[in-house]
Amino acid sequence: MTRVTALVLRRLRAPLLALIVTCAIAILGFVLIPGLDDKGNPWRMDFLSAFYVVTYTATTIGFGELPYLFTPGQRMWMTFSVYITVITWFYALGSIVALMQDPALQRAFRETRFTRAVRRLREPFYLVCGYGDTGSLLVRSLVERGLRAVVIDVDPDRISALRVDELGVDVPALAADAGVPRHLVEGGLRHAHCAAVLALTNRDRVNLTVAITAKLMAPKTPVICRAESPDTAANMASFGTNFIVNPFEAFAERLAMALYSPETHVLFEWLTGVPRSHLEPVIYPPHGTWILCGYGRFGKALRHRLEGEGVTTRIVEAEPEKTGCGDCVRGRGTEAGTLLEAGVREAAGIVAGTDDDADNLSILMTAQALNPKLFLVARQNRRANDGVFQAARTDLVMQRGLIMGHEVLALVTTPLLSRFLVLARSQPRAWAEALVERLASLIGSVVPDIWSVRVADETSPALMAALRQGKDLRLAHLLRDPRDRGQELAAVPLMLSQDGALELVPDPQTRLHEGQEVLFAGGWGVPDRMSWTCTYCTSLAYVMTGEQLACGHLWRRVRGLGERQRC
Repeated sequence: MTRVTALVLRRLRAPLLALIVTCAIAILGFVLIPGLDDKGNPWRMDFLSAFYVVTYTATTIGFGELPYLFTPGQRMWMTFSVYITVITWFYALGSIVALMQDPALQRAFRETRFTRAVRRLREPFYLVCGYGDTGSLLVRSLVERGLRAVVIDVDPDRISALRVDELGVDVPALAADAGVPRHLVEGGLRHAHCAAVLALTNRDRVNLTVAITAKLMAPKTPVICRAESPDTAANMASFGTNFIVNPFEAFAERLAMALYSPETHVLFEWLTGVPRSHLEPVIYPPHGTWILCGYGRFGKALRHRLEGEGVTTRIVEAEPEKTGCGDCVRGRGTEAGTLLEAGVREAAGIVAGTDDDADNLSILMTAQALNPKLFLVARQNRRANDGVFQAARTDLVMQRGLIMGHEVLALVTTPLLSRFLVLARSQPRAWAEALVERLASLIGSVVPDIWSVRVADETSPALMAALRQGKDLRLAHLLRDPRDRGQELAAVPLMLSQDGALELVPDPQTRLHEGQEVLFAGGWGVPDRMSWTCTYCTSLAYVMTGEQLACGHLWRRVRGLGERQRC
């Protein structure tokens, strides 16, 4: 029995019983009270006739006295029956209307529809817990890349916003607490096509609960969690959470990367950006002393990362006692005197990293007035303030939603991408600069599409058939356009993986073998064309030799091809 059925039966039990008893009494009276037929002979109603009469009188339809005129006794009973049945009907209808307006029933209906929508999914999907700045950005990015998502968020307004967003596909969504295991099961935690669980709420405790539930109820399903507290991150890691992302640590790492290798920073932004968005220009943060306003979780992560790169920092903190900052300048940083004491005139950059957007904007405006050459970095806490921060002309904005979206997108879209990014961090600036220039020349000014090709029967049957025939298959063949082999696809091979060994930016003349997987970045629509080459033998033969094979029986007969030339 479903929750909806159980709730309806429980709430309507008394009205239905009253209606049944009342109608039964009325029917029994009509059966027992004698009447007269049109010839004056005694006549009694059978149960069917009595039921028919009570039905049309109780619902106030009123067909008259049927099949014969009533006797006075029958009319008295009819009068009594009308009063008691109509009153009972009004009582039952009122109970039904009240039930339909009951929030509990409406919630049960929503959960039932949500569960059915999830159950009908027949392709891999990601269970996204939390539809705030991070979740909304990630869901849109997944949809743009042709992936499916299921959303659970405790805020009904966010779910309503999801339903009116123009995503292009239906995204099943439920307004509920993701920390309740039942809701995770309804969202497809145990579904055969659940690709991963993404715990992205703004409460570490809920994310921790989601991770524990997923690991206990679906141990094989990957779990990616957001954790802003080191203690929570350590707790998640203790029971095997697959990936833990701290937005503060991630941004600190990106800022440090921008300092020592701007090209690598741009490469990260491009490969993990929102699909089809415009590419950001290369930024060159200056070296020197940096002022950090705010020494909470964000400030501590920044200081640790920057000083690890040899950058000197000065801290401005309003409450040093609570944060444990012993060598900081007391103040919020919104006052000119506090910034002057911190050495703003000699500083190379400043980070406004408090948890209040108004204070952060005030810090930047005050600091810029004192030192117009400062490199400005701001922490943006609310996505609704995009326009204000753009007007402030900051050089770099830390928005948790964007940072988390980029990090998680790199983990879920293509598994090889996260491994590539790890290796890219250790490459020299010249390598990153050359790769950025190569990507920009091929794809223009939009974020590239990311995909991978695995040489296996289930993913690339044409490639496997060519290898079994002993053909010399090379990476360059995948880079040719199957519509015109004289043209190259707008794609760059980023990494080749084989038996655990990884090769960055492999040479196009690299021979392909079974089990290899190649990570690509390129223009939108290129993956579909490359899939033709990997799937259809005619396309592969064309890009390798320029020969147009005839696969159909009729065309082989017309061209005089033998059976051995089948593809």
